[in-house]
Amino acid sequence: MIGGRQAPTLFRSGDYIVTVGVWERSQNDVQGSHDDEGVVVRAALAAIAALLTTAGLVVLGGTAVRAAPVCAVDYVPNQWSTGFTANVKVTNNAAPVSAWTLTWTFPGNQAVTSGWNATVTQTGNQVTARNASWNGSLGTGASVQFGFQATYSGTNATPTDFTLNGVRCNGDVTTTTTTTTTTTTTTTTTTTDTPPPTCSGATVCDDFEAHNGTPGAPWSIGAANCTGQSTVTIDSTVAHGGSKSVRVDGKASYCNHIFLGTTLPGGTVHGRFYVRHTTPLPSAHVTFMALKDTADNGKDLRMGGQNQALQWNRESDDATLPAQSPQGVAMSKPLPTGSWNCVQFTVDSTGKLRTALNGQDVAGLQVDGTPTPDVDQQWLARAGWRPNPVDIRLGWESYGDGADTLWYDDVAFGPQPIAC
Repeated sequence: MIGGRQAPTLFRSGDYIVTVGVWERSQNDVQGSHDDEGVVVRAALAAIAALLTTAGLVVLGGTAVRAAPVCAVDYVPNQWSTGFTANVKVTNNAAPVSAWTLTWTFPGNQAVTSGWNATVTQTGNQVTARNASWNGSLGTGASVQFGFQATYSGTNATPTDFTLNGVRCNGDVTTTTTTTTTTTTTTTTTTTDTPPPTCSGATVCDDFEAHNGTPGAPWSIGAANCTGQSTVTIDSTVAHGGSKSVRVDGKASYCNHIFLGTTLPGGTVHGRFYVRHTTPLPSAHVTFMALKDTADNGKDLRMGGQNQALQWNRESDDATLPAQSPQGVAMSKPLPTGSWNCVQFTVDSTGKLRTALNGQDVAGLQVDGTPTPDVDQQWLARAGWRPNPVDIRLGWESYGDGADTLWYDDVAFGPQPIAC
């Protein structure tokens, strides 16, 4: 109520009602002046602007509109029983920046173990992700993606308090459930300038950019039994990250085995490698990765394929994971051809195995301590299996039919899980 008259509503926005006072001056009101009225109006307009700013609104041409969030976050977790990876996409809706820092708080006991495309650190529940040297520039509307791997127990709740360069992202967080789709393509040359994921803490970490001709130290070339026409070379026309990879031309038949290998310290080993190949896995047994197990008289623990699907094989007793029944094979997966695939595995010294393909656990390639029909009955038939791998070899071993050309890149092996 101003000057005896009700102030009318100018406009309404959300829960905020903004009014401008209207009043009359009597003929006896000789104290006021036009200048006084200007001061009052200016004060009223200033109050309106302050109110709109508090409400997250901007006045444009007399119309109130809600301001866009400073940033948006798309948080995509992929979890298993004790850990997870997360891909994070950050969109900058504010002024361009030359460097960025994203922070958030984990609501549970999540603990970051590694990251890629950003430097990810953690103090208590507080996590900080800082740009890499090559992705710090973010224009208005531009996005950047990075990822990390972490452990947890109980519930893996999604964080919601993301801030970009110290400014809250207005709660604009999207969580997406990942789905893996297998796509087959044919490509003759593949190169990328995207830096490979980091492998901090890994015992072995190699993108093969420093090698020429054939892989050098710490790698050696050969096979435990016999080598014929198969070859291992550095290829500068096909790469997952950078400009080089290792090419393996694997021929069929027993005496065409070939591997590049290096030593491991023993105990539990976590691995990650990228592989692409030209020919679907055959019906016959083949191997493309092997680990020497000193706890099994130096026999190999082998990853490869049989019946067109991935499998583990224990050389000492020829046990397979999964069992090669139709039901067991159905719980494995083929290895897609013509595209890069991220393979992750854990060989635990307590007798457990974990395997993932392109970020998704493969149900038929797990030994988790709980017997599973058509998966681990052969494997668990030997009581007290406690592996101790002391080397890692990548290559090709055919026991009859089956030739393939494979490329390996961005390989990492160590005592902690390593993300794709």
